[in-house]
Amino acid sequence: MGEERTQEPGPTDAGAFDLVRRGPARRPLTLGALAEPVAFDLARTALVVVDMQHLFLHPDGLASVVADPVEPPRAPIGPLRALLPVLRGADVPIVWVNWGNRADRANLTPALRRAFARAFGGRSVGDLLPNGDPILTKGSWSAAIDAELEPAPTDIGVDKYRHSGFWDTELDSVLRNLDVTTLLFAGVNTDQCVLHTLADASFLGYDCILLEDCTATTSPRFCVDAALFNIRDAFGFTATSGDLRAAIDRSSPRS
Repeated sequence: MGEERTQEPGPTDAGAFDLVRRGPARRPLTLGALAEPVAFDLARTALVVVDMQHLFLHPDGLASVVADPVEPPRAPIGPLRALLPVLRGADVPIVWVNWGNRADRANLTPALRRAFARAFGGRSVGDLLPNGDPILTKGSWSAAIDAELEPAPTDIGVDKYRHSGFWDTELDSVLRNLDVTTLLFAGVNTDQCVLHTLADASFLGYDCILLEDCTATTSPRFCVDAALFNIRDAFGFTATSGDLRAAIDRSSPRS
């Protein structure tokens, strides 16, 4: 493992409470990305994985309640399973940002509940799936991360209540305590929760890289094309997890 990102607070030799943050040494990494190659500090990078939850990925989730079900967007699972151990081995934090709503739905607006109902065949957040599970309620089966993507004990979880993972959550505080400046993005849906979380990250001053093969959506292809265009044009960069893994391998001391 690498150097610790933060230190435990405590007194200095002079007896003063120590607020000095001692971050890790820089680890510059160059990645082939679009619209152009990009160099960033791997030591100040985190992966944000959005909504890789049973509701969206399992056949007993969303696909069980819509009139014309589409194939659950499971394509990111394989690339993420290959990438996550590499990032953990490089001491890159993994942050899972998932819908985890209050059982009483007290903080959800009527418009948001309507949006869910339109997508979920008339059922909204907190209503029951055919298997009896409440939709995206914190602690429920549908809100859990897909079983093929078991988080590590060192990973970080953040509950969200809007399409953006930054709205009304502690995500920004967590990332700033980690001294992170570059964010890698994965998850579903590319053009909805992933895009809005990435855009808000850009507005907050983070440098953003979407991992294209680690994202997916049930929306039409033109929605993906528009999202990729806007990310590359305005909010950051896009790349693949394979290129990222290769860049990390080239930068490792054994290489």
